[in-house]
Amino acid sequence: MATAAKLFLGHRLRRLRKERGLSQTDMASTLAISPSYLNHLERNQRPVTAALLLKLADTYQVDVLSFASGSGARTGPDELTEIFADPLLSDLSVPRYELVELAHNAPTVAEGIARIYAALKEAERMPALAEADDARSLVTPENWVRDYIQAHRNHYPEIEEAAETIGGALTDPLSVAEPMRRRLKDAWGITARVVSQSLLGNLSQAYDPDRRMFLISSQLRQENRTFALAYQLAVTEFAGLFDRMVGDASPPDEGIAELLHMHLANYAAGAIMMPYGKFLRSAEEMHYSIDRLCGEYGANVEQVAHRLTTLNRPNARGVPFFMLRVDPAGNISKRYAGEKFPFSRFGGTCPKWNLHAAFQAAGQVVTQLIETPDGHRYFTVARTIERPIKSDLSGGLLAIGLGCDISYAHKLHCAEGIDLDRAPVVAVGPACTICPRIDCGYRAAPPAGRKLAVTGNRKTISPYPFVPA
Repeated sequence: MATAAKLFLGHRLRRLRKERGLSQTDMASTLAISPSYLNHLERNQRPVTAALLLKLADTYQVDVLSFASGSGARTGPDELTEIFADPLLSDLSVPRYELVELAHNAPTVAEGIARIYAALKEAERMPALAEADDARSLVTPENWVRDYIQAHRNHYPEIEEAAETIGGALTDPLSVAEPMRRRLKDAWGITARVVSQSLLGNLSQAYDPDRRMFLISSQLRQENRTFALAYQLAVTEFAGLFDRMVGDASPPDEGIAELLHMHLANYAAGAIMMPYGKFLRSAEEMHYSIDRLCGEYGANVEQVAHRLTTLNRPNARGVPFFMLRVDPAGNISKRYAGEKFPFSRFGGTCPKWNLHAAFQAAGQVVTQLIETPDGHRYFTVARTIERPIKSDLSGGLLAIGLGCDISYAHKLHCAEGIDLDRAPVVAVGPACTICPRIDCGYRAAPPAGRKLAVTGNRKTISPYPFVPA
């Protein structure tokens, strides 16, 4: 099993000190340590101890988990390792400790490197973008918004507070959707109607501000109709909040701003349907049973799974899940993590993770224990979901993968009956080009920066054997 990681938080400690306008002597005095020791801490020459972390929390009113996990830092050592494993840079053989120092001491520089690398990958994928005069065109909306989500650890306190106030007041003994429909009508004069898909063309929902009419496709499943109502209610109720949040985020163009606005509205819709405090209590009482939570809140599997990744309120946290959504071709269309995400930031997932096996067991829950190269173990759940509207053009299944650190698995309904100490554990990696595992028959690419160990008189299980570091 993995040993506890040392916490080198020099940049965050220095930033906290400067934000409070303190000298090293002043801060050292309040923390009851010597100025020289604080200097070592800020230069990452000493790790921050648990006792000192608690002292920081008590003295400066900081959230321990957020401070220790990066306070929303987007690009950490693992992401930098992936970037510098690219063939373009792998010959530099940058040692791990340098990447750790860069991520911890210069996080803004690390983020700049990640942004440039993401742009280069987009240029490879879509060469036409590289010919544009404005280099910002290579910063795709999906990547920009994804990084924004991760920077906020997929949790927005202001939205949660506003949605909890609204959602808590929307009660009805027979219907989850009905109180939202009434709120739109009585408070805002907006009439919601379910109409034929032929009237909407390629839209699933649309709001007509002139007629104050909100139209929902008849082809949407019931849970998605409810979510559509919650979305429109969020857009209407929280318009000022969304505008301010988008403005503060300073997206580089209008398209990214609109996509961010939509993301915030989607987040708020889930929060209205599943108010934070009530939902967390239900999740704990129901042992995080997705099916029971779906029934309790009139939501579908994807909506509940996504909501589970957002439970990061200080002093009221749920199990820290990560989540992916993929199609049968392996394209990742959603990637959320309240804390650590054990797979590649820029690529796909490990083929040994059974996420894709869910397609061969449609509708069933597929569980698996996995272990990453650093020794951390995760309990994961995979299952298929149906698209919101099933048609000839958009039919078929998607798969949801949900996982958490094994230390939380005892809280999960789907782990009941599994001997977590003796169950089989599958060794996985982040992505083939940066995976250090040698004897892997699933390896699809040689590891960057490693010398291959291929000989003519024998073959190995792995198609790309290499010399250990």
